[in-house]
Amino acid sequence: MGKQKQQVISRFFAPKPKSPTQEPNPVPESSTPPPKISATVSFSPSKRKLLSDHLSAASPKKPKLSPPHTQNPVPDPNLHQRFLQRFLEPSPEESVPETSSSSSRKYTPLEQQVVELKSKYPDVVLMVEVGYRYRFFGEDAEIAARVLGIYAHMDHSFMTASVPTFRLNFHVRRLVNAGYKIGVVKQTETAAIKSHGANRSGPFFRGLSALYTKATLEAAEDISGGCGGEEGFGAQSNFLVCVVDERVNTDTLGCGIEMSFDVRVGVVGVEISTGEVVYGEFNDNFMRSGLEAVILSLSPAELLLGQPLSQKTEKFLLAHAGPTSNIRVERASLDRFGNGNAVDEVISLCEKINASNLEDDKEIKVEAAEEGMSCLTVHTIMNMPHLTVQALALIFCHLKQFGFERILYQGASFRSLSSSTEMTLSANTLQQLEVVRNNSDGSESGSLFHNMNHTLTVYGSRLLRHWVTHPLCNRNLISARLDAVSEIAACMGSHSSSQNSDELVEDGSERTIVSPEFYLVLSSVLTALSRSSDIQRGITRIFHRTAKATEFIAVMEAILLAGKQFQRLGIKQDCEMRSMQSATVQSSLLKKLIFVVSSPAVVDNAAKLLSALNKEGAVRGDLLDILVTSSDQFPELADARQAVLVIKEKLDSSISSFRKKLAIRNLEFLQVSGITHLIELPVDAKVPMNWVKVNSTKKTIRYHPPEIVAGLDELALATEHLAIVNRASWDSFLESFSRYYTDFKAAVQALAALDCLHSLATLSRNKKYACPVFVDDCEPVEINIQSGRHPVCTCFHFLFSFFLCLFKMEMYRSFCFQRYWRLYYKITLSQTTQVCMQKGNIAKLSPDLTWEERAVISVKLL
Repeated sequence: MGKQKQQVISRFFAPKPKSPTQEPNPVPESSTPPPKISATVSFSPSKRKLLSDHLSAASPKKPKLSPPHTQNPVPDPNLHQRFLQRFLEPSPEESVPETSSSSSRKYTPLEQQVVELKSKYPDVVLMVEVGYRYRFFGEDAEIAARVLGIYAHMDHSFMTASVPTFRLNFHVRRLVNAGYKIGVVKQTETAAIKSHGANRSGPFFRGLSALYTKATLEAAEDISGGCGGEEGFGAQSNFLVCVVDERVNTDTLGCGIEMSFDVRVGVVGVEISTGEVVYGEFNDNFMRSGLEAVILSLSPAELLLGQPLSQKTEKFLLAHAGPTSNIRVERASLDRFGNGNAVDEVISLCEKINASNLEDDKEIKVEAAEEGMSCLTVHTIMNMPHLTVQALALIFCHLKQFGFERILYQGASFRSLSSSTEMTLSANTLQQLEVVRNNSDGSESGSLFHNMNHTLTVYGSRLLRHWVTHPLCNRNLISARLDAVSEIAACMGSHSSSQNSDELVEDGSERTIVSPEFYLVLSSVLTALSRSSDIQRGITRIFHRTAKATEFIAVMEAILLAGKQFQRLGIKQDCEMRSMQSATVQSSLLKKLIFVVSSPAVVDNAAKLLSALNKEGAVRGDLLDILVTSSDQFPELADARQAVLVIKEKLDSSISSFRKKLAIRNLEFLQVSGITHLIELPVDAKVPMNWVKVNSTKKTIRYHPPEIVAGLDELALATEHLAIVNRASWDSFLESFSRYYTDFKAAVQALAALDCLHSLATLSRNKKYACPVFVDDCEPVEINIQSGRHPVCTCFHFLFSFFLCLFKMEMYRSFCFQRYWRLYYKITLSQTTQVCMQKGNIAKLSPDLTWEERAVISVKLL
């Protein structure tokens, strides 16, 4: 509702009385009618109706006429009624509807741009770049004032608030963490281009440059801004989970038992910052216990609800995404995906895959299949259940607005919720056993994962969380992981006990060689990686072309360092036997992981990509001097740089002509406050009339000749063209990284697995855990516990021993606790000590002692 108009009532004044010097004219009895009284009054329609009802209900009172002792004319009795009728008449302005006034409201050019952007993105909080600040308008300003604690005020037609540009990163994270979808609107043209274009007199063109939510923030441009450790980000997984369901008929099974399932649920979860995709479809009961287990294991940052959704499913999801969980919820309609359109929508993704990418990634897909993962192909889509395909289509359409849909068909690893190699824990198990969160305050502290987590990297911590919530159930995989942990633990022991050469360690009947060199390399690599950034999300940002040059260099240097360090172990692959050979590492799992990290493809490609960048320019922040140009690499960028150099040389060489013109031999160009090529002359110096005065002091004046003005204008245009070409070249360089993305992703995943194995080895040595040994299938199943202790029995060891002593002495029936404590304090410490030292045990106690005294001495002995 618009703001009500102010009510303005014109006042009425009687004619001024004549001056006292003049004699009053007598009023004739048949006087002419009094002059017309006109009034213009504006009331709102509701108040006008209320006033008219009140006046019609009340009987009009006749005004009391005052005696004609004044100069005022005699009032007419009907004058008041006529006044009220005229008072209540609608004015011409009031007859126009209120919507027309709002439609005819005039906006400034900037406000008109904001209105157009808001109509395109109605559910987005827009931050509009205006000069050196980002401004909020309308309801967005009120949201920013409430969340960020800034001041919002009225400016022209909208409420407005603003933040400085250098604080963009910090404020975007705070707004996203509050659950809003944030859009950053930037100027699409610079002042130099605008001054030479057709829009020189209009406002800057602006467009949406970035869009952020909780699930896409880490995959977007790195805006850590010094607050990377803020709650809700960092080591936590940021899954975007889409849920769809449909009702099922309560059929009966073959045995006649009625099913307890009422819906079939389809779930797809995407970790955009790492490229992991989890999908599945299952029947669920009215309690939605299966869906609860999936949500608890994934811990999503954002939920996408496919409408229509059953009432119980939506109620559970909204309750889980309450104010305490800080999960963002968004709805999407499934109407467009009816009659098989969802399958067509998803299959269209696969058509965008190049044949070259398929050939290059053939080996990676084979390794992913061995680990229970797959890539998005037509065969994979056709094998998916129809609800899963609908959820995948919704996620694809959702990611299109962010520009991250490429991760689904080119860089994602698909994994099913139900796997034959991993266990699926129920929601009750995860909660009651406090696997990932405790039951006291819901935090991670004190949980099973918190006690087991000794990882050194962020991506290793994320992988260990998946290992804890999805235990292995395949014997071969368990044995391989146990062998790797045992070997790392043995290397730790050999390294700590001696700094010498190899050590022999017995493992059952076999003897394996344990080399401390392997532990030295592993620990040094993990320590170096712990000081670097999150390279797993870094390579994903490079894949999305949102990474900066400094982040690209840091990620490639970390991968190159790890690869070169592991190459020292000399692990080679036998092409014929397809097995790993190494003299320092025995575990097959460790050999495989180390070979993936130190493969020639990874090391050579990382060195090749780093050679194309200028590290010094990236450190200086010079965006125009990041890429290294050559004859066959970035030729357009080389031409643009050459054009800028030619113009600069032309400007610098023009100083000789001005020396001759002014007859000053030592004349040089001056630079003041960022303004270059200034000619500084004394105040009394004579210069041509067309010279432009830029600034001055008390004694000097600084000028720009027309030739310099034209040259600087040309230089500004050339610099803008260089920036555009440099941005295009940088995008093409990042685009070429997609050819190596699968190799680098596999290498980072192997580093995370090595970190998890090192964490488990550290845990086993600190807690002195024993390695379980599997028996053959023909052997009987047995549990053999030696020197086992139960925590409850340990705490109450004194109480158990005491009652056992009483039972042996056959006095437990007549024993009284009150008598026991009374006699306990009667016996002195010296007597008890003497008896204990002389007799030694209960069986040889002195016969002079009573049974109560014997019980007390027995307790002391225990």
